[in-house]
Amino acid sequence: MDSAEPTAVPAPTAATSAPIVEMTGISISFPGVKALDRVDFRMFPGEVHSLMGENGAGKSTLIKALTGVYTIDSGEISMAGEPLVITGPAEAQRAGISTVYQEVNLLGNLSVAENILLGREPRRFGGIDWRAMRQRAAAILERLHLDIDPASQLSSHSLAVQQLVAIARAIDVQAKVLILDEPTSSLDADEVAELFRVITSLKEDGVAILFVSHFLDQVYEIADRLTVLRNGALVGEYRTEEILRIELVHKMIGKEIAALDDLDTRTRATVAETTDVTPYLEVAGFGRKGSVAPVSLRIAEGEVVGLAGLLGSGRTELARILSGVDRSDTGEMKIEGVTRRLRTARMALKRRIAYSSEDRKREGIIEDLTVRDNIVLALQADRGWFRRIPRKRQDELAASYIQALGIRPANPEALVRNLSGGNQQKVLLARWLAIAPRLLILDEPTRGIYVGAKAEIQRLVSNLAEEGMSVVFISAELEEVLRLSHRIVVMRDREMVADLENEDITVGEIMSLIASGADA
Repeated sequence: MDSAEPTAVPAPTAATSAPIVEMTGISISFPGVKALDRVDFRMFPGEVHSLMGENGAGKSTLIKALTGVYTIDSGEISMAGEPLVITGPAEAQRAGISTVYQEVNLLGNLSVAENILLGREPRRFGGIDWRAMRQRAAAILERLHLDIDPASQLSSHSLAVQQLVAIARAIDVQAKVLILDEPTSSLDADEVAELFRVITSLKEDGVAILFVSHFLDQVYEIADRLTVLRNGALVGEYRTEEILRIELVHKMIGKEIAALDDLDTRTRATVAETTDVTPYLEVAGFGRKGSVAPVSLRIAEGEVVGLAGLLGSGRTELARILSGVDRSDTGEMKIEGVTRRLRTARMALKRRIAYSSEDRKREGIIEDLTVRDNIVLALQADRGWFRRIPRKRQDELAASYIQALGIRPANPEALVRNLSGGNQQKVLLARWLAIAPRLLILDEPTRGIYVGAKAEIQRLVSNLAEEGMSVVFISAELEEVLRLSHRIVVMRDREMVADLENEDITVGEIMSLIASGADA
């Protein structure tokens, strides 16, 4: 709760005078972590409610408490005014609480109808009544005004359609509360519009919808009400139309964000100082057949080179061959003027080139290890497993990076899986910084994290460049690329179509290059 101001809880309208679900004084603790501290939360029928806060604010923990994944330490949950004890996800679903997660948990090898009614198939003569199942699935899809063949295989449809099928499955269990966890993270604008149409239809049917997203534009477009959490505590509940975006951001991060505005000026001020320096790394005709066309590129010491382009444009493929994760089969690479051939990521590490993957779950953090173990992992691999880093040195390294990067909780013994996405990303950055890289390649380091953690990571990149580290920075957010980069390399159809000094370039100009290639 904000100590400086009272919690803003607007009076509900007449149409929504009684909450369908109410959580009062919810507290949950993990070893060394107070995840939720006496949090109040409520949802009304026929409303879209967004849960807002930085990574680590407690949003996921609150949702897991409501869906029975976590057992609450104290507090009460009520449904339609009646006390509700949720012992697990099945109990939550029976109470009318359904969840559609960011990763669609359906079976692609089954039909749309089978996925909608999985475990609830209509039976006849001891077997599944396939005709009745397709008819029932068609009725559910029609309720959502979705033109999807219930007999078609799920895997034949786009991710957006699969998410809509997941929603259809969720409402078939007579959901009164529907939780959508980052449902738009992989959707384009048209797909988001279709999802919002379905959400509006469900809202009109009286379903209470919890919409969790880090896209502020989408939150302001679809949400009626917001609840803001910070550091596991309630900041307030607000009507979306009554809170300005800058106010919302301030409440989420609890501090002014003027430092972000300074990054543009700092970046421009150092461009001239870096562009004429002998390159730390230089590649000529560097590429990989079937992956990325040959590229020629120079990266100076202390320079941030941004890679801009659409998903599939070749940004990640270029990052992987620069870092030795994938082997190039054309061209040559020079490091400080000396020709080198990086056949593996291990060889790149020896040359102090580090690559932080866009997939921090599968190719980054090790969830079952502690924060300390994750931080020292690359350094230990570089030394060799028979030359163990002394425990005292491990503790010193972990403590220094936890403090320097503001990792929360500040507990080296905490399991990384219990940290928020933004703090997991900071742990991953700490791992690579521990080996003192000369070139740091960051692939989507701020994706899926909230504005406070994003600002801290952007500021860190700027500081590292000022201290002489070369950085390759990949982001789908063009404003972020413009803010941080001295030079911008534009990728399209797995080819480099432009290499531009970042002087008075606009987002529109980059978008034109992405859309039309070098001719733009």
